[in-house]
Parts: sequence; C-alpha cells; structure tokens
Amino acid sequence: MGVSKIFSYGGKTVWMLIVGFIAAAILSVMLLTKTAELRYQRDVNRMVYNDNLGVLNEVKAKLGMTGDSLKALMNETAGEATNQPYIVVSMADHKLWYKQGKEVLFEAPVATGSGKELVGGSAGQWRFETPRGRLTVKQKDEDPAWVPPDWHYVEQAHKKGLGIVHLDQGQSMSTGDGVLTTQNGEVVKRYSNGSTVSLGGGVEGKEIVVNGNIVIPPYGTTARRYMGVLGTRRLELGDGYGIHGTDHPETIGQSVSHGCVRMRNEDIERLYPMVAVGTPVYIY
Repeated sequence: MGVSKIFSYGGKTVWMLIVGFIAAAILSVMLLTKTAELRYQRDVNRMVYNDNLGVLNEVKAKLGMTGDSLKALMNETAGEATNQPYIVVSMADHKLWYKQGKEVLFEAPVATGSGKELVGGSAGQWRFETPRGRLTVKQKDEDPAWVPPDWHYVEQAHKKGLGIVHLDQGQSMSTGDGVLTTQNGEVVKRYSNGSTVSLGGGVEGKEIVVNGNIVIPPYGTTARRYMGVLGTRRLELGDGYGIHGTDHPETIGQSVSHGCVRMRNEDIERLYPMVAVGTPVYIY
C-alpha cells in the first residue's frame, strides 16, 4: 500500500512535469513564430527602402500576415525596382547609397541628427532629428552659405553662459563705446567718434556679443551668412534639411548633426554631379 501510494504521487508528479514541458514547448514555438514575423516585417521594410520603393504601401497593408505569408511576400516583391535613381540613407548604419534598381552606384559614410533637445525659454524648443521617410532633392548648391536659424544662437549662448538678444533691421543697440546697427545689408558698429566698422560675415563660434548677450542678426544681413559650414556642395531637401559637406569631417559616422545629413566634402563632390533635381531620397 505504501509503495502504491508513493507511485500514485510519483505518477502525478511525472504527469505535471509532462504538462509543464508541453506548455513550455508551445510558448517557445509561439515566441519563435512571433520573433520570425517581426524579423520578416523588418526585412520587408529594409527591402522596400533598399530595393523596391514602389511596394511600400502594399507591404504596410499586409503587415498582419503570418510569418510564412510575409516570407512569400518578400520573395514576390524582391524583383525589379523602379529604374529611376534614388538615394537611401540609413541612420542606424550612418551610410548613404545612391542606387538605380538594385545596383549601387555610389556609397559613403554620413553623419545624421543627434536627437538632442534644446530649450531656449521664450525663444522656443527644438529637437535635432533627421526626418524619416521619402524626401526629394529640390535644389542643388555649390559653395552654399548657411543662414543659421535662431536655435544656433541659443545653442552658442548656452555653451558660453551668455544671454541672447535680437537686432532688427534699422535698430540701434548701445554697446557702451558706440552703437550696433544695420547698414546696406551689413551689421555695423558705429563708434562715438563717428567712424563705422562692418562686422562682416558670420563665423561659427565667433558671434557678435554685446553687453553679455549673443546678438541674433537680422535675416538678409551678411552677419547671418556663414560660409564653409555646409562644405562645398548641398542637395536641398526642403524645410531647412539637406545633404551637404562639412567643415568638421571628424563627425562623419556619428549622430551629431542638427538634422541634416553630413558627408565629407570629397564624397559630396563625387555624388553631386550624379544626382538630378527631383531625385527621391529615402531616409530610415
């Protein structure tokens, strides 16, 4: 009787172990299936960006499919891509490709948006991200000038522990030994003895400082035009974004920009003549 009782208890234990094993196996299969589906979704998206741009909407509509169906869809849509050349930028890889169909015509490392936030109080708040999705080359510029937005001056003021102040067209601002004002499209300093000196074009890190404040010059003045910051070439993408060169090549391969895609000057100079206005740009 004692042996039978022990066996009964042991049988229950074995049965419970078998049930637990089966349940664990089912959960494991479900987890693997879900993981496979997510991987297929990721791979489909990467395939679309890299090989077949025209099927993006179709893929989005079918993301609810099973893993097998997604795999079949990948095989079906991995065929011929549009024959129009296009640019692809991977922010994760910090790489740019210029492609036609599946053929890579050019590739180079890039720098992209840092994702950092800047708060300027009443001046505003900004987040420095490279926009994802489909953009278009709207214009091409050689030796482009950078016209810094207000956030540039706010950022410089934060770095140096200074305040900020706006200078409007025609406005005069006391400097202690004279006044700061605008004249013929320039920001000038007029001394108390009557002499006037142009403060020239903008230089990054050497902004105009008056009474403990960085001065934000008016748009349209030479003080708000910075040469060399964007390198030697720029492909404009609209809304202030672009693919351009840089005066800081050591930043390439990092997430450090204010939203634009930076390239080494020698790379953008090779890419520039290949790309026509209207070229699609896919950023992911």
